[in-house]
Amino acid sequence: MPGTTARKQYRPRIVGAMAAVVGASLLLAACGSTKDTGSGSAGGGGTGKVGVILPLLTSPFWQSYNDYVPKMAKSEGVDALKTVNSNSDPSQQITDINNQLNQGVKGLVVAPLDSAAIEAGLDQAERKGVPVVAVDVAPDKGKVAMVVRADNVAYGTKACDYLGQHVTSGKVVQIMGDLASVNGRDRSQAFRTCVKTKYPKLKVLEIPAKWESDTAASQLGTLLNANPDIKGIYMQAGGVYLAPTLQTLKSKNLLKAAGQKGHIVIVSNDGIPQEFDAIRKGEIDATVSQPADAYAKYGMYYIKAAMEGKSFKPGPTDHDSTIVKLPSGILEDQLPAPLVTKDNVDDPKLWGNTVK
Repeated sequence: MPGTTARKQYRPRIVGAMAAVVGASLLLAACGSTKDTGSGSAGGGGTGKVGVILPLLTSPFWQSYNDYVPKMAKSEGVDALKTVNSNSDPSQQITDINNQLNQGVKGLVVAPLDSAAIEAGLDQAERKGVPVVAVDVAPDKGKVAMVVRADNVAYGTKACDYLGQHVTSGKVVQIMGDLASVNGRDRSQAFRTCVKTKYPKLKVLEIPAKWESDTAASQLGTLLNANPDIKGIYMQAGGVYLAPTLQTLKSKNLLKAAGQKGHIVIVSNDGIPQEFDAIRKGEIDATVSQPADAYAKYGMYYIKAAMEGKSFKPGPTDHDSTIVKLPSGILEDQLPAPLVTKDNVDDPKLWGNTVK
């Protein structure tokens, strides 16, 4: 799903009395730049239960993230409760946050469904002095200690570049996510902007599918009936769009393997094992690997740091990412998300190749 445009970044400086205690080398070895806020009461001084709230479990991507959570919580020394699934309902997600707060959690890791609606839950957590880390989706407003996310603008741009380099002209379809989510907005606008600027011979047709597989299948079928000459497809979430897209193409005898006449070039986002298999078969051509494992790992890392009263500054980290400040003032750790094609689909370092 479930980034931001590039901004001026600078190497973080170690600040505060903590540097005198632990030394600069220890701080630089940590994830990004950190300082002790002195608020030892934040999140219970680094101890206590942590609630983890998922947006949905109908996508293989979120199923994988869910599987990683207890493993990463253990490795990061976080006492995480059993995950809670909000079932794609933003209102339910606010209820889930309140329920977790009423259970006395000292920290929350939340993957927001709606970038605006999540503010109500964040405000409740702030009133109770409970730090929150957002994963995958950045809130429009509200207080979070960190957003753990990949650059979603880059997702749309990478998809555009791949299609533009393999489809010289003609119609391409963008199956969008929910535009109530900053992820859907970022990917959609980046794709449009890139096509308009760099590949003007492409005509973009759009499906606002809201991360819903049924909606994607239905609208793609209608679009193909009216436009049987479509040459490319960008799916913003392989976890929910891959199966219905391939099924729809197959039902219309349009699913041709890469290299065959009539092949429709398809680029996806997520990096799930099913996408990798589809790349190997030639059914799709590429995907951007969204780091489900790293989302879980650094969600736990940052909530532990926030509960200990630590904060961070913009700049490079020790795990090939960069912390940036969003226009809202929120900090976001933009994790790497590589493009996967037939050339590197078998790379054992990709999390999609480690899922059993």
